[in-house]
Amino acid sequence: MSYTPRLKQEFNDRIVSALKEEFSYSNVMQVPTLEKIVLSRGVGAAVADKKLIDHAVDELTAITGQKAIATNSKKDVAAFKLRKGMPIGAKVTLRGERMYEFLDRLVTVALPRVRDFQGVKANGFDGRGNYTLGITEQIIFPEIDIDKVNKIAGMDITFVTSALTDKEAKSLLTELGLPFKKN
Repeated sequence: MSYTPRLKQEFNDRIVSALKEEFSYSNVMQVPTLEKIVLSRGVGAAVADKKLIDHAVDELTAITGQKAIATNSKKDVAAFKLRKGMPIGAKVTLRGERMYEFLDRLVTVALPRVRDFQGVKANGFDGRGNYTLGITEQIIFPEIDIDKVNKIAGMDITFVTSALTDKEAKSLLTELGLPFKKN
């Protein structure tokens, strides 16, 4: 018997039928799914200090349990002393079981550790069923040791879904446990 993440099991057991009923899909395959979660972090100060990229990659690797990669600039920007191909950020893409494990940890452990947390904003949808959430401090994740952090930095977490509209995507993410603010 193989291991199935708790959130994936709940998705298969309860959420699929709830979404099928809510949007009156004729087929189970029409129900939107979470395809991937992308964590990305820009490190603007890396132009001066290359070690900051290594710290960002290490922190994203610790948070997700999957090796992060450095992202390079696509063009020259003289005002920022930036050359094409210089590393300026880090990212990691989660799919499958790691994606569900990360989402479970984000919703149950990390987000409740945010000071004065009342829910995530619902205006991060892009019109195609994807949602982006900004985190201001990486120390909300229990995998990060506060003593080893050299600089408090944020990151963007993008949830890519197969939903066609923002309404479907919001229902999917709400069912998966993402706490949206009440209007």
